Amino acid sequence: MISVDEAQEKIRRALSPLSAEDCSLADAAGRVLAEPVHAQLTQPPFAASAMDGYAVRFDDLSEIGATLKVTGTSAAGERFDGAVAHGCAIRIYTGAPVPDGADHVIIQEHVTRDGDVITVVEKQSAPRNIRPAGIDFKEGEELLTPGTLLNGPCLTLAAASNMTSVSVRRRPRIALIANGDELVPPGGAPTRDQIISSIPFGLAPMIARWGGSADFLGIAPDDPGAIAEMAKRGFDYDLVVPIGGASVGDKDYMRTVFADLGFTSIFEKVSVKPGKPAWFGAVKGAHVLGLPGNPASAIVTAMLFVKPAVEALLGLETAGGFLSAPLAAPVAANGPRESYLRAQLLRDDNNRLTVTPHGNQDSSLMSVFAKSDVLVRRMAHAPDAAVGEMVECLVI
Repeated sequence: MISVDEAQEKIRRALSPLSAEDCSLADAAGRVLAEPVHAQLTQPPFAASAMDGYAVRFDDLSEIGATLKVTGTSAAGERFDGAVAHGCAIRIYTGAPVPDGADHVIIQEHVTRDGDVITVVEKQSAPRNIRPAGIDFKEGEELLTPGTLLNGPCLTLAAASNMTSVSVRRRPRIALIANGDELVPPGGAPTRDQIISSIPFGLAPMIARWGGSADFLGIAPDDPGAIAEMAKRGFDYDLVVPIGGASVGDKDYMRTVFADLGFTSIFEKVSVKPGKPAWFGAVKGAHVLGLPGNPASAIVTAMLFVKPAVEALLGLETAGGFLSAPLAAPVAANGPRESYLRAQLLRDDNNRLTVTPHGNQDSSLMSVFAKSDVLVRRMAHAPDAAVGEMVECLVI
């Protein structure tokens, strides 16, 4: 068995960023930039006022009581087409172009006005309140680098630079395959020996949140031929994620079927609890990342291994997702495998964030998962942890 860190590193090394495609700014939120964004213009394209007030020559403001004549107005979108003469002022508004000759904007609260004459009532210490042309960015400047996850501020910047579209990584296409005679889809009529197939309906939105797109190909019965046919449908995807069928039972055919199809293993077991049966490799040009069949095990291993796989396909640096919090309840010593405990974040009496692992950590319990905010990470052979001890928490 290999460690969680080793498994994640093997996944990242095996997967390369996908090809690029053009995407309009309107549809680019949450996408990952493939090519740099360069400014198509200079912003601001002119010296602009940072305040509402009057554009003046600073050397005309030698003392309180100085008076200036207002000879024009400069507004956003409609500049004053001329220069500021000595002894004169131009009424100006925030964002408006500063007229030639002006080197200072005196804010309106620092003057009084009587008709076309303003009087300085506050001492001016230095020229200010003017944003130079290009203070934000200049034409041709690289504004966003490849690998950037495009959020609101990034898209605002791209739009301000006069871009209408950006080059982004194609969304990773993930094929989900469930397996087991005991499974029926939601809404079905399970017999007394069957259960509902629930895991794909949790994985798909998680994968979408990470930047991928998941298709559930269906439930393969415990029949090698049926599993093989469904597996072959996944070869057109960027990643195939079989769920279940990878343990040592007589009807656990999943790995055997993939081996018969030419699967090359990269790792077969991970020293993690829950999730030991996770496995990874490649077949027919597609990569395969197998998850355990127990719901909690599948969700934990998806967070640990499918997420970094999606990030690698997008060319993203892995985004950790850990925070630290003190325990609100003691935790027993851990065994030989790195463990992830489903837990709740709470506020204590001093309004401090604390974390409480749930008492029952059975890998089949999704009701516990639904009440959890984080997974408490416990390293192999970690000793008892007392109330107040800081622990690493993986945000769900």
